[in-house]
Amino acid sequence: MNKAEGKMLKRVVGASLIGSTIEWYDFFLYGVVAGIVFNHLYFPADDPFVSTLLAYVTFAVGFIARPVGGVIFGHFGDKIGRKSMLVLTLSIMGGSTVLIAFIPTYDQIGVWAPICLLFLRVMQGIGLGGEWGGAVLMAYEHAPDARKGFYASFPQIGLSIGLLLASGVVGFLSFTLSEGQFMAWGWRLAFGLSAILIFLGMWIRLNVSESPEFTEVKETKKESKMPIKEMWHNNTGNVLAGMGARYIDGVFFNVMGVFSITYLTGTLQISRTDALLGVSLAAFVMCFFIPIFGHISDLVGRTRTYWIGSLITGLSALPAFWFMSQSGGSTTVIWLSIIIPFGILYASVYGPEAALFAELFDAKVRYTGMSFVYQFSGIFASGLTPIIATALLEYNDGSPLLLALYVVFAGVISAISVKWINIRQPDLMQRGSNGKNSNIETTGS
Repeated sequence: MNKAEGKMLKRVVGASLIGSTIEWYDFFLYGVVAGIVFNHLYFPADDPFVSTLLAYVTFAVGFIARPVGGVIFGHFGDKIGRKSMLVLTLSIMGGSTVLIAFIPTYDQIGVWAPICLLFLRVMQGIGLGGEWGGAVLMAYEHAPDARKGFYASFPQIGLSIGLLLASGVVGFLSFTLSEGQFMAWGWRLAFGLSAILIFLGMWIRLNVSESPEFTEVKETKKESKMPIKEMWHNNTGNVLAGMGARYIDGVFFNVMGVFSITYLTGTLQISRTDALLGVSLAAFVMCFFIPIFGHISDLVGRTRTYWIGSLITGLSALPAFWFMSQSGGSTTVIWLSIIIPFGILYASVYGPEAALFAELFDAKVRYTGMSFVYQFSGIFASGLTPIIATALLEYNDGSPLLLALYVVFAGVISAISVKWINIRQPDLMQRGSNGKNSNIETTGS
Protein backbone atom coordinates (compact mmCIF):
# COMPACT_ATOMS: atom_id res chain seq x y z
CA MET A 1 0.00 0.00 0.00
CA ASN A 2 1.49 3.33 -1.06
CA LYS A 3 1.26 6.60 0.87
CA ALA A 4 -1.75 7.91 -1.07
CA GLU A 5 -3.66 4.66 -0.55
CA GLY A 6 -2.83 4.71 3.15
CA LYS A 7 -4.07 8.27 3.48
CA MET A 8 -7.31 7.44 1.69
CA LEU A 9 -7.79 4.33 3.86
CA LYS A 10 -7.56 6.45 7.02
CA ARG A 11 -10.03 8.95 5.56
CA VAL A 12 -12.46 6.20 4.57
CA VAL A 13 -12.24 4.52 7.96
CA GLY A 14 -12.81 7.86 9.68
CA ALA A 15 -15.79 8.65 7.45
CA SER A 16 -17.30 5.20 8.05
CA LEU A 17 -16.78 5.48 11.80
CA ILE A 18 -18.29 8.95 12.13
CA GLY A 19 -21.20 8.13 9.86
CA SER A 20 -22.01 4.88 11.66
CA THR A 21 -21.74 6.69 15.01
CA ILE A 22 -24.40 9.15 13.89
CA GLU A 23 -26.65 6.40 12.60
CA TRP A 24 -26.38 4.32 15.78
CA TYR A 25 -26.85 7.37 18.00
CA ASP A 26 -30.09 8.10 16.18
CA PHE A 27 -31.32 4.53 16.25
CA PHE A 28 -30.51 3.65 19.85
CA LEU A 29 -31.56 6.99 21.25
CA TYR A 30 -35.04 5.74 20.48
CA GLY A 31 -34.35 2.50 22.35
CA VAL A 32 -32.99 4.30 25.41
CA VAL A 33 -35.98 6.65 25.55
CA ALA A 34 -38.67 4.09 24.64
CA GLY A 35 -39.00 2.52 28.08
CA ILE A 36 -38.74 5.73 30.11
CA VAL A 37 -40.54 8.38 28.01
CA PHE A 38 -42.55 7.04 25.08
CA ASN A 39 -44.47 4.56 27.26
CA HIS A 40 -45.85 7.55 29.21
CA LEU A 41 -46.27 10.21 26.51
CA TYR A 42 -47.30 8.20 23.44
CA PHE A 43 -48.70 4.90 24.76
CA PRO A 44 -50.59 5.73 27.96
CA ALA A 45 -52.25 2.76 29.65
CA ASP A 46 -53.49 1.83 33.10
CA ASP A 47 -51.00 -1.05 33.26
CA PRO A 48 -47.31 0.04 33.12
CA PHE A 49 -46.44 -3.37 31.66
CA VAL A 50 -48.78 -2.79 28.71
CA SER A 51 -47.55 0.74 27.99
CA THR A 52 -43.90 -0.35 28.12
CA LEU A 53 -44.64 -3.29 25.86
CA LEU A 54 -46.34 -1.00 23.32
CA ALA A 55 -43.36 1.36 23.36
CA TYR A 56 -41.04 -1.55 22.63
CA VAL A 57 -43.31 -2.71 19.79
CA THR A 58 -42.49 0.50 17.92
CA PHE A 59 -38.84 -0.12 18.78
CA ALA A 60 -39.16 -3.55 17.11
CA VAL A 61 -40.81 -2.04 14.03
CA GLY A 62 -37.56 -0.22 13.30
CA PHE A 63 -35.82 -3.58 13.07
CA ILE A 64 -38.53 -4.94 10.78
CA ALA A 65 -37.97 -1.98 8.45
CA ARG A 66 -34.20 -2.48 8.36
CA PRO A 67 -34.20 -5.45 5.94
CA VAL A 68 -36.25 -3.32 3.53
CA GLY A 69 -33.55 -0.66 3.65
CA GLY A 70 -30.87 -3.31 3.37
CA VAL A 71 -32.39 -4.77 0.19
CA ILE A 72 -33.13 -1.38 -1.41
CA PHE A 73 -29.80 0.27 -0.70
CA GLY A 74 -27.88 -2.97 -1.06
CA HIS A 75 -29.32 -3.35 -4.57
CA PHE A 76 -28.24 0.13 -5.66
CA GLY A 77 -25.00 -0.09 -3.69
CA ASP A 78 -24.05 -3.16 -5.71
CA LYS A 79 -25.11 -1.53 -8.99
CA ILE A 80 -24.30 2.19 -8.59
CA GLY A 81 -21.79 2.38 -5.75
CA ARG A 82 -21.23 2.29 -2.00
CA LYS A 83 -20.44 5.97 -1.49
CA SER A 84 -23.63 7.48 -2.94
CA MET A 85 -25.81 5.16 -0.86
CA LEU A 86 -24.03 6.20 2.33
CA VAL A 87 -24.87 9.84 1.73
CA LEU A 88 -28.53 9.02 1.06
CA THR A 89 -28.98 6.73 4.06
CA LEU A 90 -27.46 9.31 6.39
CA SER A 91 -29.98 11.89 5.18
CA ILE A 92 -32.95 9.58 5.73
CA MET A 93 -31.82 8.37 9.13
CA GLY A 94 -30.85 11.77 10.51
CA GLY A 95 -33.89 13.58 9.18
CA SER A 96 -36.25 11.07 10.76
CA THR A 97 -34.55 11.41 14.14
CA VAL A 98 -34.75 15.20 14.15
CA LEU A 99 -38.45 15.10 13.27
CA ILE A 100 -39.19 12.81 16.25
CA ALA A 101 -38.23 15.76 18.48
CA PHE A 102 -41.25 17.68 17.18
CA ILE A 103 -44.03 15.06 17.45
CA PRO A 104 -46.86 16.20 19.79
CA THR A 105 -47.85 13.81 22.59
CA TYR A 106 -50.90 11.55 22.83
CA ASP A 107 -52.65 14.06 25.08
CA GLN A 108 -52.20 16.74 22.39
CA ILE A 109 -53.19 14.97 19.15
CA GLY A 110 -54.49 11.59 20.27
CA VAL A 111 -53.85 8.49 18.19
CA TRP A 112 -51.92 10.50 15.56
CA ALA A 113 -49.04 10.80 18.04
CA PRO A 114 -48.11 7.09 18.07
CA ILE A 115 -48.85 6.87 14.33
CA CYS A 116 -46.35 9.65 13.55
CA LEU A 117 -43.83 8.07 15.91
CA LEU A 118 -44.29 4.71 14.20
CA PHE A 119 -43.81 6.21 10.72
CA LEU A 120 -40.57 7.96 11.65
CA ARG A 121 -39.33 4.82 13.38
CA VAL A 122 -39.88 2.94 10.12
CA MET A 123 -37.89 5.58 8.24
CA GLN A 124 -35.10 5.25 10.82
CA GLY A 125 -35.03 1.53 10.21
CA ILE A 126 -34.92 1.88 6.42
CA GLY A 127 -32.05 4.37 6.66
CA LEU A 128 -29.98 2.23 9.02
CA GLY A 129 -30.78 -0.86 6.99
CA GLY A 130 -28.74 0.54 4.12
CA GLU A 131 -26.17 2.35 6.25
CA TRP A 132 -24.44 -0.49 8.07
CA GLY A 133 -23.45 -2.59 5.06
CA GLY A 134 -22.12 0.37 3.12
CA ALA A 135 -20.08 1.79 6.01
CA VAL A 136 -18.49 -1.57 6.72
CA LEU A 137 -17.76 -2.30 3.07
CA MET A 138 -16.04 1.01 2.45
CA ALA A 139 -13.54 0.17 5.21
CA TYR A 140 -13.31 -3.55 4.38
CA GLU A 141 -12.79 -3.11 0.64
CA HIS A 142 -10.18 -0.35 1.03
CA ALA A 143 -8.16 -2.36 3.60
CA PRO A 144 -5.17 -4.62 2.79
CA ASP A 145 -6.03 -8.34 2.80
CA ALA A 146 -4.12 -9.19 5.97
CA ARG A 147 -5.83 -6.46 8.04
CA LYS A 148 -9.42 -6.49 6.82
CA GLY A 149 -10.76 -7.68 10.17
CA PHE A 150 -9.02 -4.85 11.98
CA TYR A 151 -10.10 -2.04 9.65
CA ALA A 152 -13.63 -3.39 9.13
CA SER A 153 -14.09 -3.32 12.91
CA PHE A 154 -13.73 0.46 13.09
CA PRO A 155 -17.21 1.23 11.70
CA GLN A 156 -18.42 -1.22 14.36
CA ILE A 157 -17.07 1.11 17.02
CA GLY A 158 -19.77 3.51 15.84
CA LEU A 159 -22.29 1.30 17.62
CA SER A 160 -20.60 1.71 21.00
CA ILE A 161 -19.91 5.43 20.50
CA GLY A 162 -23.49 5.94 19.31
CA LEU A 163 -24.84 4.12 22.35
CA LEU A 164 -22.42 6.04 24.57
CA LEU A 165 -23.68 9.33 23.15
CA ALA A 166 -27.34 8.29 23.32
CA SER A 167 -27.24 7.03 26.90
CA GLY A 168 -24.80 9.75 27.92
CA VAL A 169 -26.92 12.60 26.54
CA VAL A 170 -30.09 11.20 28.11
CA GLY A 171 -28.23 10.57 31.36
CA PHE A 172 -26.85 14.11 31.41
CA LEU A 173 -30.27 15.61 30.74
CA SER A 174 -31.82 13.38 33.41
CA PHE A 175 -29.22 14.56 35.92
CA THR A 176 -29.40 18.27 35.14
CA LEU A 177 -33.15 18.64 34.57
CA SER A 178 -36.07 17.99 36.85
CA GLU A 179 -38.36 15.09 36.03
CA GLY A 180 -40.98 17.48 34.71
CA GLN A 181 -38.49 19.33 32.49
CA PHE A 182 -37.04 16.11 31.13
CA MET A 183 -40.45 14.67 30.26
CA ALA A 184 -41.71 17.98 28.80
CA TRP A 185 -38.81 18.95 26.53
CA GLY A 186 -35.48 17.50 27.71
CA TRP A 187 -35.76 14.24 25.79
CA ARG A 188 -36.68 16.20 22.64
CA LEU A 189 -33.38 18.08 22.86
CA ALA A 190 -31.52 14.75 22.62
CA PHE A 191 -33.22 14.01 19.29
CA GLY A 192 -32.74 17.54 17.97
CA LEU A 193 -28.97 17.37 18.55
CA SER A 194 -28.81 14.85 15.72
CA ALA A 195 -29.04 17.73 13.22
CA ILE A 196 -25.52 18.89 14.12
CA LEU A 197 -24.12 15.39 13.66
CA ILE A 198 -25.79 15.01 10.26
CA PHE A 199 -24.00 18.01 8.75
CA LEU A 200 -20.65 16.79 10.08
CA GLY A 201 -21.12 13.28 8.73
CA MET A 202 -22.34 14.49 5.35
CA TRP A 203 -19.31 16.75 4.84
CA ILE A 204 -16.89 13.92 5.61
CA ARG A 205 -18.61 11.31 3.46
CA LEU A 206 -18.65 13.52 0.39
CA ASN A 207 -14.85 13.63 0.48
CA VAL A 208 -13.91 9.94 0.17
CA SER A 209 -13.32 7.77 -2.90
CA GLU A 210 -15.39 4.82 -4.05
CA SER A 211 -14.44 1.30 -2.91
CA PRO A 212 -11.63 -0.14 -5.11
CA GLU A 213 -13.25 -3.58 -5.25
CA PHE A 214 -16.55 -2.13 -6.46
CA THR A 215 -14.67 0.08 -8.92
CA GLU A 216 -13.11 -3.07 -10.36
CA VAL A 217 -16.54 -4.69 -10.65
CA LYS A 218 -17.81 -1.66 -12.58
CA GLU A 219 -14.76 -1.46 -14.84
CA THR A 220 -15.01 -5.13 -15.78
CA LYS A 221 -18.80 -4.80 -16.20
CA LYS A 222 -19.49 -7.67 -13.79
CA GLU A 223 -22.30 -5.99 -11.88
CA SER A 224 -25.16 -8.26 -10.93
CA LYS A 225 -28.41 -7.56 -12.77
CA MET A 226 -30.43 -8.56 -9.71
CA PRO A 227 -28.20 -8.79 -6.59
CA ILE A 228 -30.88 -10.16 -4.24
CA LYS A 229 -31.69 -13.00 -6.66
CA GLU A 230 -28.03 -13.88 -7.23
CA MET A 231 -27.40 -13.72 -3.49
CA TRP A 232 -29.98 -16.44 -2.84
CA HIS A 233 -29.06 -18.52 -5.87
CA ASN A 234 -25.36 -18.87 -5.08
CA ASN A 235 -25.18 -18.28 -1.33
CA THR A 236 -28.26 -19.76 0.36
CA GLY A 237 -26.28 -21.65 2.99
CA ASN A 238 -24.10 -18.65 3.75
CA VAL A 239 -27.15 -16.42 4.18
CA LEU A 240 -28.81 -18.82 6.64
CA ALA A 241 -25.61 -19.49 8.59
CA GLY A 242 -24.83 -15.78 8.76
CA MET A 243 -28.28 -14.99 10.17
CA GLY A 244 -27.82 -17.66 12.82
CA ALA A 245 -24.39 -16.30 13.74
CA ARG A 246 -25.90 -12.85 14.17
CA TYR A 247 -28.34 -14.09 16.84
CA ILE A 248 -26.15 -13.55 19.94
CA ASP A 249 -25.10 -10.11 18.72
CA GLY A 250 -28.67 -8.81 18.48
CA VAL A 251 -29.96 -10.50 21.62
CA PHE A 252 -27.04 -9.57 23.87
CA PHE A 253 -26.82 -5.98 22.75
CA ASN A 254 -30.50 -5.29 23.28
CA VAL A 255 -30.63 -7.09 26.62
CA MET A 256 -27.58 -5.37 28.09
CA GLY A 257 -27.67 -2.06 26.23
CA VAL A 258 -31.41 -1.37 26.01
CA PHE A 259 -33.53 -3.58 28.26
CA SER A 260 -31.15 -3.51 31.23
CA ILE A 261 -32.04 0.16 31.75
CA THR A 262 -35.73 -0.73 32.11
CA TYR A 263 -34.86 -3.68 34.37
CA LEU A 264 -32.62 -1.64 36.64
CA THR A 265 -34.99 1.33 36.95
CA GLY A 266 -38.27 -0.63 37.03
CA THR A 267 -37.51 -3.86 38.88
CA LEU A 268 -34.47 -2.99 41.02
CA GLN A 269 -35.50 0.66 41.53
CA ILE A 270 -32.06 1.97 40.54
CA SER A 271 -32.01 5.63 39.50
CA ARG A 272 -32.21 6.30 35.77
CA THR A 273 -28.96 8.26 35.91
CA ASP A 274 -27.03 5.37 37.51
CA ALA A 275 -28.44 2.86 35.03
CA LEU A 276 -27.56 5.04 32.04
CA LEU A 277 -24.07 5.70 33.39
CA GLY A 278 -23.45 1.97 33.72
CA VAL A 279 -24.39 1.37 30.08
CA SER A 280 -22.35 4.42 29.03
CA LEU A 281 -19.23 3.13 30.80
CA ALA A 282 -19.64 -0.26 29.14
CA ALA A 283 -19.99 1.39 25.74
CA PHE A 284 -16.83 3.41 26.39
CA VAL A 285 -14.84 0.28 27.26
CA MET A 286 -16.24 -1.47 24.19
CA CYS A 287 -14.72 1.19 21.90
CA PHE A 288 -11.25 -0.16 22.70
CA PHE A 289 -12.04 -3.88 22.62
CA ILE A 290 -13.85 -3.97 19.27
CA PRO A 291 -10.68 -3.28 17.20
CA ILE A 292 -8.68 -5.58 19.48
CA PHE A 293 -10.93 -8.51 18.62
CA GLY A 294 -11.03 -7.44 14.97
CA HIS A 295 -7.23 -7.68 14.99
CA ILE A 296 -7.32 -11.04 16.77
CA SER A 297 -9.60 -12.39 14.03
CA ASP A 298 -6.94 -11.44 11.48
CA LEU A 299 -4.41 -13.49 13.43
CA VAL A 300 -6.29 -16.61 14.51
CA GLY A 301 -9.24 -16.72 12.12
CA ARG A 302 -12.65 -15.13 11.86
CA THR A 303 -14.81 -18.13 12.79
CA ARG A 304 -12.60 -19.29 15.65
CA THR A 305 -12.78 -15.85 17.28
CA TYR A 306 -16.53 -15.59 16.72
CA TRP A 307 -17.29 -19.14 17.90
CA ILE A 308 -15.51 -18.74 21.24
CA GLY A 309 -16.93 -15.24 21.63
CA SER A 310 -20.51 -16.42 21.06
CA LEU A 311 -20.35 -19.03 23.82
CA ILE A 312 -18.57 -16.85 26.38
CA THR A 313 -20.81 -13.85 25.68
CA GLY A 314 -24.00 -15.90 25.97
CA LEU A 315 -22.95 -17.60 29.21
CA SER A 316 -21.93 -14.28 30.78
CA ALA A 317 -25.59 -13.28 31.10
CA LEU A 318 -26.08 -15.71 34.00
CA PRO A 319 -23.55 -14.16 36.41
CA ALA A 320 -24.29 -10.65 35.12
CA PHE A 321 -27.98 -10.72 36.04
CA TRP A 322 -27.32 -12.67 39.26
CA PHE A 323 -24.93 -9.97 40.48
CA MET A 324 -27.38 -7.24 39.45
CA SER A 325 -30.25 -8.85 41.34
CA GLN A 326 -28.07 -9.47 44.42
CA SER A 327 -26.30 -6.10 44.33
CA GLY A 328 -28.35 -4.54 47.10
CA GLY A 329 -28.37 -1.32 45.10
CA SER A 330 -24.55 -1.08 44.91
CA THR A 331 -23.73 0.94 41.79
CA THR A 332 -20.21 -0.53 41.66
CA VAL A 333 -21.53 -4.08 41.49
CA ILE A 334 -24.19 -3.14 38.95
CA TRP A 335 -21.75 -1.27 36.74
CA LEU A 336 -19.23 -4.13 36.75
CA SER A 337 -22.08 -6.53 35.93
CA ILE A 338 -22.67 -4.51 32.77
CA ILE A 339 -19.14 -3.40 31.85
CA ILE A 340 -17.42 -6.81 31.87
CA PRO A 341 -19.92 -8.77 29.74
CA PHE A 342 -21.12 -5.89 27.57
CA GLY A 343 -18.00 -3.75 27.27
CA ILE A 344 -15.45 -6.56 26.89
CA LEU A 345 -16.93 -9.98 26.10
CA TYR A 346 -19.53 -8.76 23.61
CA ALA A 347 -16.75 -7.10 21.58
CA SER A 348 -15.35 -10.57 20.82
CA VAL A 349 -18.44 -11.07 18.66
CA TYR A 350 -19.07 -7.62 17.31
CA GLY A 351 -15.44 -6.88 16.44
CA PRO A 352 -14.89 -9.64 13.84
CA GLU A 353 -18.51 -9.77 12.69
CA ALA A 354 -18.23 -7.22 9.86
CA ALA A 355 -15.36 -8.96 8.09
CA LEU A 356 -16.92 -12.38 8.71
CA PHE A 357 -20.15 -11.40 6.97
CA ALA A 358 -18.33 -9.58 4.15
CA GLU A 359 -16.34 -12.72 3.37
CA LEU A 360 -19.50 -14.73 2.83
CA PHE A 361 -20.17 -12.95 -0.49
CA ASP A 362 -18.49 -11.88 -3.73
CA ALA A 363 -17.99 -8.15 -4.26
CA LYS A 364 -20.76 -7.88 -6.84
CA VAL A 365 -23.46 -8.94 -4.33
CA ARG A 366 -21.64 -8.17 -1.09
CA TYR A 367 -23.57 -5.02 -0.14
CA THR A 368 -26.89 -6.80 -0.63
CA GLY A 369 -25.75 -10.05 0.97
CA MET A 370 -24.27 -8.80 4.18
CA SER A 371 -26.98 -6.14 4.60
CA PHE A 372 -29.67 -8.80 4.27
CA VAL A 373 -27.95 -11.17 6.70
CA TYR A 374 -27.41 -8.47 9.30
CA GLN A 375 -30.73 -6.66 8.98
CA PHE A 376 -33.18 -9.51 8.40
CA SER A 377 -31.82 -11.50 11.33
CA GLY A 378 -32.12 -8.32 13.37
CA ILE A 379 -35.92 -8.66 13.36
CA PHE A 380 -35.68 -11.77 15.55
CA ALA A 381 -32.34 -11.21 17.24
CA SER A 382 -32.73 -7.51 18.07
CA GLY A 383 -36.20 -6.13 17.45
CA LEU A 384 -38.13 -8.76 19.42
CA THR A 385 -35.63 -9.03 22.27
CA PRO A 386 -36.95 -6.18 24.49
CA ILE A 387 -40.48 -7.58 24.06
CA ILE A 388 -39.34 -11.12 24.92
CA ALA A 389 -37.29 -9.82 27.83
CA THR A 390 -40.25 -7.84 29.22
CA ALA A 391 -42.51 -10.89 28.92
CA LEU A 392 -40.00 -13.29 30.53
CA LEU A 393 -39.41 -10.92 33.43
CA GLU A 394 -43.15 -10.49 33.99
CA TYR A 395 -43.79 -14.24 33.73
CA ASN A 396 -41.04 -15.04 36.25
CA ASP A 397 -42.22 -12.43 38.80
CA GLY A 398 -39.27 -10.11 38.24
CA SER A 399 -36.58 -12.81 38.38
CA PRO A 400 -34.10 -12.49 35.47
CA LEU A 401 -33.22 -16.21 35.33
CA LEU A 402 -35.36 -17.06 32.28
CA LEU A 403 -34.08 -13.97 30.51
CA ALA A 404 -30.46 -14.96 31.17
CA LEU A 405 -31.13 -18.50 29.92
CA TYR A 406 -32.61 -17.03 26.73
CA VAL A 407 -29.34 -15.16 26.16
CA VAL A 408 -27.38 -18.39 26.71
CA PHE A 409 -29.60 -20.08 24.14
CA ALA A 410 -28.82 -17.34 21.64
CA GLY A 411 -25.09 -17.84 22.21
CA VAL A 412 -25.36 -21.57 21.51
CA ILE A 413 -27.32 -20.97 18.29
CA SER A 414 -24.68 -18.54 17.06
CA ALA A 415 -21.83 -20.88 17.94
CA ILE A 416 -23.47 -23.71 15.97
CA SER A 417 -24.05 -21.40 13.01
CA VAL A 418 -20.42 -20.27 12.97
CA LYS A 419 -19.33 -23.90 12.99
CA TRP A 420 -21.54 -24.39 9.94
CA ILE A 421 -19.82 -21.45 8.24
CA ASN A 422 -16.47 -23.04 9.03
CA ILE A 423 -17.54 -26.35 7.49
CA ARG A 424 -18.57 -24.53 4.33
CA GLN A 425 -15.51 -22.24 4.27
CA PRO A 426 -12.76 -23.85 6.40
CA ASP A 427 -10.19 -21.25 5.34
CA LEU A 428 -12.04 -18.67 7.47
CA MET A 429 -10.97 -20.72 10.51
CA GLN A 430 -7.35 -20.95 9.43
CA ARG A 431 -6.79 -17.27 8.67
CA GLY A 432 -8.56 -13.97 8.97
CA SER A 433 -8.99 -12.84 5.38
CA ASN A 434 -9.02 -14.51 2.02
CA GLY A 435 -8.78 -11.34 -0.04
CA LYS A 436 -11.14 -10.47 -2.83
CA ASN A 437 -12.09 -14.04 -3.67
CA SER A 438 -12.91 -15.21 -0.18
CA ASN A 439 -16.39 -16.40 -1.08
CA ILE A 440 -16.77 -20.03 -2.04
CA GLU A 441 -19.49 -20.32 -4.64
CA THR A 442 -22.09 -22.87 -3.63
CA THR A 443 -25.62 -23.55 -4.72
CA GLY A 444 -28.32 -24.32 -2.23
CA SER A 445 -27.89 -24.77 1.49
